[in-house]
Amino acid sequence: MSGIFDLAIISVGAMLGLIIIGVILLWFIQDITQKKHSVLRNYPVIGRMRYILENQGKYFRQYFFTNDRDEMPFNRATRGWVYRHSKNEGSIVGFGSTYDLREPGAIIFVNATFPIQEEEQLPTPSLMIGEDYCKNPFEAKSIINISGMSFGALSAPAIRALSLGAAKAGCWLNTGEGGLSAHHQEGACDLIMQIGTAKYGIRDNHGNFSPERAKKLSNVVKAFEIKLSQGAKPGKGGLLPGTKITSEIAGIRGIPAYHDSISPNRHNDIGSIDELLDKINYIRDLTGCPVGVKTAIGGWHFINELCEAINRRGNEYAPDFLTIDGGEGGSGAAPQTLLDNVSLPITEALPRVIDSLIESGLKKRIRVIAAGKLVTSAQGAWALCAGADFINTARGFMFSLGCIQAMRCHMNTCPTGITTHNPRLQSGLVIQEKFLRVANYATNVNKEINMIAHSCGLYHAREFQREHVRIVETAGKSVALNVMYPYPEEQEKTKPL
Repeated sequence: MSGIFDLAIISVGAMLGLIIIGVILLWFIQDITQKKHSVLRNYPVIGRMRYILENQGKYFRQYFFTNDRDEMPFNRATRGWVYRHSKNEGSIVGFGSTYDLREPGAIIFVNATFPIQEEEQLPTPSLMIGEDYCKNPFEAKSIINISGMSFGALSAPAIRALSLGAAKAGCWLNTGEGGLSAHHQEGACDLIMQIGTAKYGIRDNHGNFSPERAKKLSNVVKAFEIKLSQGAKPGKGGLLPGTKITSEIAGIRGIPAYHDSISPNRHNDIGSIDELLDKINYIRDLTGCPVGVKTAIGGWHFINELCEAINRRGNEYAPDFLTIDGGEGGSGAAPQTLLDNVSLPITEALPRVIDSLIESGLKKRIRVIAAGKLVTSAQGAWALCAGADFINTARGFMFSLGCIQAMRCHMNTCPTGITTHNPRLQSGLVIQEKFLRVANYATNVNKEINMIAHSCGLYHAREFQREHVRIVETAGKSVALNVMYPYPEEQEKTKPL
């Protein structure tokens, strides 16, 4: 009996050996006859290892070869920080920091000799958006909020977890340009409806802005945001590969299923500053909700001309908020050239925008939201020092959902179920667990921003000024932000004609 068993094993082994030899022979023939890859023609079969390592190299580097502070777009230390705060594990570490305070651009807060004691600390005040200028102003309570990520770019379970987490933490959720879905409304959180260049979710059958749809949405959302551009791809509309356009997503957007969703590179009905202000005023009057603008910044013409036009026409034409996206902003899908080389980083764009608003006397009228790789409490506190009122982050909240930076957002193969519509992969994202992590992350970031404020001798985070933070210029030398970007003087406003 054992002899028969041994013979069967030998036969199976021989068959497997023949299969392996056959596969290798087939590869050899394919490699030596193909004309696209020189390496494979010269080194058939063996040369395949080079392409395997090239494709998988970034995943090996992530875990084995890069230091905690080396990796891009987010290093392991930053991801770990978000994971711990999402799990409520605290931020206590031992033996010292791996953050290099000599590196140009490093952030150093100016601690007070006598910090604010616990019993003196005050809660961070909420801010009103659109107050005195619209029927239904919006009370925004959280400093950090969820930036625009559409249903399509993100999966249904991810959107649902974000909605539930936002409701628990008291922050808002931006719909992204893909339109409002039932998943966004799962938690009954504060929603900001983004109006992208394709006007998904707020357009008629011809693709034009729909007043009827806008009125209906105003019963659900707190504010509208006209998206001119984003830091990941300024001058390029939204991109969603056809593999991610399910029938449900297609129905919400009003486009064919499983065909690439490519938005226009700008709004066809907004081609100037005056047309932009007209549209803001029209939507605000139509819906009664605050209306803002999201844009990346390439220079100073836009913000200067915007402020001049508002002062010429009157504050009632001003956007109720400006979302300034830095060039380091992320996206599920964008051309690498635009990701790498177009639009200013938030560290330069934000102070300049604030300066223009101060000079024109519009800083109190227009709330400013900063976005662009601001995922930690220190980065959030820096933005408040620069003059922002709120922080938006997308990838920070993706990390809170369990994102591992697999860089497959555009491929529909996200291993954590966040950016895929594959039901099997989505099953890994347990909403009842992940929404708590979303809420924990928002709550802990708000708490730590205030902790930094108390260390600087402030009663709460909204007292931050530029003199409370220093930026490293060269090793061994830092400069105060108010020296790098001095506060401008408010110019005398001319009365509108």
